[in-house]
Amino acid sequence: MEQPRWDVPVLDRTEFRPALDVPPPGPQNRLTVLLRLLLLVPQYVVLWLLSIVAFAVVVIGWFGALFGGRLPRFAADWLSGYLGYATRVHASSLLLTDRYPPFRFDAPDHPVRIELRPGGPLNRLAVFFRLLLAVPAAIVEGLLMTGWWALSFVSWLVVLVLGRMPEALFGATAAVLRYWMRLQAYLMMLTSAYPKAVFGDPADSEPPRSATRPLVLTGAAKALLVVYLVLGVIGSAAGSVTTDWDTYEDGGTVSTTGPLPR
Repeated sequence: MEQPRWDVPVLDRTEFRPALDVPPPGPQNRLTVLLRLLLLVPQYVVLWLLSIVAFAVVVIGWFGALFGGRLPRFAADWLSGYLGYATRVHASSLLLTDRYPPFRFDAPDHPVRIELRPGGPLNRLAVFFRLLLAVPAAIVEGLLMTGWWALSFVSWLVVLVLGRMPEALFGATAAVLRYWMRLQAYLMMLTSAYPKAVFGDPADSEPPRSATRPLVLTGAAKALLVVYLVLGVIGSAAGSVTTDWDTYEDGGTVSTTGPLPR
């Protein structure tokens, strides 16, 4: 029997997932917290304009990945820069950082950064059905975002009063932002890794690099994520009922005595 060779290097076959680096919660200027959304209006305008270009690049990249088995280099570079910029804007919106995002793709001095490894081989079948495959993750992301914004006034008030974001709120918010970023990276074909780890990472999953890498959540942060999901479900259900009721009212007079139509 052939003896094992111990001199052969071990290959890391773990699939790389897009990483988010955010510094630990620190003091924030209460005035910028008070006016955060107003200050970010120019960023939202630029981000909206860039999103139109991003859509076109994704469509071109989709055809390139479908026929070439990987995202074209120009698309990978542009979309990586766009996603990094969008992540910094959203991090400021979610009160994760007090630093104003610069109007550029390359911002190595900004505390919020993402790591992507685009350009790798992609499964053509997964590329073809990308939107369909992303539906479950998109539903989770939508519920998380809906839940976060449902409590956004409370979060904003807490940060405004304390002058900083509490650890549990920071962890839950970072988890929401990271899941959103990973979903966008998957939709843009910047990664083949499906969005995972909503509730954070094990403490020994990788060497510590930042407050969110690995993203180790406390029990309170995980409970807050559950609250976001529950509020997201309630908000979605309420929106669906309201839409159905408005549609019913538009179709005729509402009767409170007769049976509801099927």
